[in-house]
Amino acid sequence: MPLYLSTIQLPDNFDPSTVDEAMMRDMAALGQEMEAAGVVTKFAGGLSPASSAKSLRFQPDGDVLVTDGPYVEAKEHVGGISIVECADLDEAVAWALKGAKVCRASGEVREIFFQPSAE
Repeated sequence: MPLYLSTIQLPDNFDPSTVDEAMMRDMAALGQEMEAAGVVTKFAGGLSPASSAKSLRFQPDGDVLVTDGPYVEAKEHVGGISIVECADLDEAVAWALKGAKVCRASGEVREIFFQPSAE
């Protein structure tokens, strides 16, 4: 079954301490609903603020430059990710829609097109 990456975008000034118990309960309930529906969540988690990021920029000479902060300057950055097994993109989007509502945030869904062999 294909894997899909679902992201949540949060504003630069997002404060993780604002996540309340109700949101945590909603996220847990969504996880249980997905499990009951047979959706396999390979990984899910929130990310630290973009301001704590280290960016890696490949250079034409083959070196990689490491800098402080997010790769791009923006008002929103990826704040959380999940990787789920779904039958198709439509199913992945349907679950991501529920996740966006629970997290009260915008998001994105992409199929993971390359998975290294376990062999």
